[in-house]
Amino acid sequence: MKTLLVLALALASTATWAFPVAPFNALEQSNLKSFQSLEALGYDFEGIVKLSNCSGSLVAFNGQPLSSKAIVMTNGHCISAPGGFLKPGEVWSNRSVSRNMKVYDSNMKLHTIKATQILYATMTNTDVAFYELNESFNEIYKRTKVRPFLLDSVRPLTGISIDIISGYWDRGYSCEIDGFVFAMREDAWTFKDSIRYTEGCDTIGGTSGSPIIARGERRVVAINNTSNESGRRCTMNNPCEVDEQGEVTVRKGVRYGQQTYNTYTCLTPDFRIEPNRNGCTLPR
Repeated sequence: MKTLLVLALALASTATWAFPVAPFNALEQSNLKSFQSLEALGYDFEGIVKLSNCSGSLVAFNGQPLSSKAIVMTNGHCISAPGGFLKPGEVWSNRSVSRNMKVYDSNMKLHTIKATQILYATMTNTDVAFYELNESFNEIYKRTKVRPFLLDSVRPLTGISIDIISGYWDRGYSCEIDGFVFAMREDAWTFKDSIRYTEGCDTIGGTSGSPIIARGERRVVAINNTSNESGRRCTMNNPCEVDEQGEVTVRKGVRYGQQTYNTYTCLTPDFRIEPNRNGCTLPR
């Protein structure tokens, strides 16, 4: 009981939600066994990724061969950019990196994986990054028995039931999609067609980059990224909603995610992300 109390207090003290500075390096921590037993129960962690500062997921595109190099999706604000975050309008494409991560199997065992390239990353209109790993999906499965999630190619609908699963915190949240936001401003950044959650998905610092999963399926429909922490207007950690007429609404404590289906508009026949491709709707 004492362990659970300490964990609860730690969570309360680190509950900064938007663009968070994670409270510890998750890759240097052993699994929070007591916390898992309460908060991971009933969630499918196979393919959920633990980054040092964020969460992520092992994802494959619809139709992509499993002989392809594997892909991890997280937020654009979770990569290590000079000065802290990618600037508005900034896009990274096909950049070499070396970053260790860990991925869960179906038995909640962690396996080390390594990213060697950032295929695409931005914090403009959406907040997403795709890492390419040094192994194929088949090679990872042979070594770990971990399957990827399928990244959905269709825009999600209001009212669908979702799970948000965090590899950083080894826990999950359940709620519904409450609606969509025409534009959302947070400090210098603007996100388009953002997803607003109902109560239940009370995400905290470290859950950034967690996949938004259609409940009961292995289908990722979007990505978790931010929340209005203290009710301020359009500031860091306090995004505001902006409608088509420019009217601003502030919703204290509300959490948000970003669209990922539009990545498909930028895929080449060999499943590379090409922002200059004709018809691509992601920033370039």
